[in-house]
Amino acid sequence: MTRVVLVPGTLALLPEYAGLEDPVADLRAACLEAAAWLGRSITVLADEQGVRIAEYLLDRTDHMHEEESYLVVGNGSACRTEKAPGHLDERSHAFDEALGASLRGGRPEVDADLARQLWASVGAIAQLRDLGELGPAQVAYDDDPFGVQYWVMRWES
Repeated sequence: MTRVVLVPGTLALLPEYAGLEDPVADLRAACLEAAAWLGRSITVLADEQGVRIAEYLLDRTDHMHEEESYLVVGNGSACRTEKAPGHLDERSHAFDEALGASLRGGRPEVDADLARQLWASVGAIAQLRDLGELGPAQVAYDDDPFGVQYWVMRWES
């Protein structure tokens, strides 16, 4: 059996970016809970920033299961509002809806060109296809704080 977890690659999860108030407390809790669910043999699929997030999460969780596991770090578009890092792009909501639906169904479909235009971090998400059909996802978090679409999902296949 294989366990797979998707978390966003937002630097706001790292302690060095924390302020007096934690604007991502719910997201952090969902990420830590999902990371703790992984087995001991973990492959990280992430870009350089995502590796930092993965290391932070894995250093703070115990892994009691023997299953092979993957921690995937990526997120949807960063163009969902006027104040988003990529500013508002009307295509972002449809893009995130389609990507989210494909993730929930366990068959990730990524339009890499549109993802790049919408500032979505989907390189690691695209690699999920190499794992085969994952089955339905368990969704622990689905929101767009700061105008960026974040998901925390897990699959067991």
